[in-house]
Amino acid sequence: MTLPQIAVFVVFPAAMAYAAASDLVSMTISNRLCLLLAAGFAVCAASVGLGWPQLALHLAAGSLVLVLCFGLFAAGWMGGGDAKLAAGTALWFGFEPLPAYLLATAIAGGILTLVLTQLRTAPLPVKAESWRWAKRLHGVQEGVPYGVALAFGALAVLPHAPIWRLAILG
Repeated sequence: MTLPQIAVFVVFPAAMAYAAASDLVSMTISNRLCLLLAAGFAVCAASVGLGWPQLALHLAAGSLVLVLCFGLFAAGWMGGGDAKLAAGTALWFGFEPLPAYLLATAIAGGILTLVLTQLRTAPLPVKAESWRWAKRLHGVQEGVPYGVALAFGALAVLPHAPIWRLAILG
């Protein structure tokens, strides 16, 4: 397996899975994880020979998503870690699959919100009462761990990303 294939097929999915699990359990997404995504993209882009024009488009997509998501963060509609994760993911995708990523994420986020809203109306199972993360997640005043939706959207769209195709070609 080549370096770009490892980055695309292993590092990126593992980072997304970690982000989802971390957000679910602690409602935080590590800055280190977002930096790992950016560094992983840089390594992968260089390894697959992404040209300067394509690299500029990937950087523009990541920057645009970062600005838009930090607007949502400033309005209190999104967490800061979620904003950075969305931008890091957009960096990997560029503009081509970005609408599909945002749509898949929005649908997953809507379903996640509906499920959590329903679960929060029911009592927490006795067995879960001792789990701090479950009690916090069950709290009516808590937000939604949107990193789960971001990870789902990213993994659903990844096979359609140009960098995926370039990594397959080796």
